[in-house]
Amino acid sequence: MGLEKFGKCLSMAAWMSLLVVYAYAEGSSRKWRNEVLKQVNSKGPYIGLITVFPPEETAFFGTGAFKPSPIHSSLDLSGRRFRIGKVHDKKVIYVRCGVGMNQNGTLDSNDTVAHLDFETYNVPKGGHNILGQIRYIHEEFFSVSGEPNIARPLFWLEVNQEWLHVATKLERMELEQCINKSLCLPKKPKLVVGLRGTTANIFVDNAAYRDFLFHSFHVASTDMESAAVVMTSVSNGIPVIVIRGLSDKAGGQSGQNAIKTFGPLAARNAAKAVLQFLKQLN
Repeated sequence: MGLEKFGKCLSMAAWMSLLVVYAYAEGSSRKWRNEVLKQVNSKGPYIGLITVFPPEETAFFGTGAFKPSPIHSSLDLSGRRFRIGKVHDKKVIYVRCGVGMNQNGTLDSNDTVAHLDFETYNVPKGGHNILGQIRYIHEEFFSVSGEPNIARPLFWLEVNQEWLHVATKLERMELEQCINKSLCLPKKPKLVVGLRGTTANIFVDNAAYRDFLFHSFHVASTDMESAAVVMTSVSNGIPVIVIRGLSDKAGGQSGQNAIKTFGPLAARNAAKAVLQFLKQLN
């Protein structure tokens, strides 16, 4: 066998060996994760805590209220790190979901609840706008309480009413007003329970669109994740509540959006509210 041919065979053998070792390691790792998952589940049930982006995570862990499990403090699954522990002696599993949500569905013009015509906002008024319009339709909702493979139309998702009642006890809690000694909100922030919110894969920073959402759906906030979490929970018959810290006016401000300035403050206040909610929860 020539030297060149031997070299090719050697590299091929090494490559195949790597594949075998990798497959073995992957299988062993998956087996270990499944075993840990079984052990964690056997200690449940847990309350799931979900944040969206790093400032919220930093604010939550910055409180020092989360006490990690001494046996399995975390588990990495599907690219996310789930942290297992307790808050106020209640078993919790924490994870950061990331910004935005996945949307799947088809559009049927007969299902339209409301629509936004871009030409309404032409300057000057009148004429055709090639951007067209946006339609708002019902979701197809499947749940453990319904018939398999039979969806029912759903537009408004409701959080757990018992948990909502618990949250009303927090309405007078003190919230932080200042980032530091020289930078504060113009008004003292407050916790309000029972408002409507809306979710989409759009970061709203436009006063006209904000006003359209308010007048069309009477919503008080807009975000990019909450409805996805609520729909997943409700579909599986799991109680859920949303506690969000509002950081900006969705385009209603003068100048630049304030999320980078007041986002961390909103995150700290949301974390405080969550901890108080858990303390009240039986």
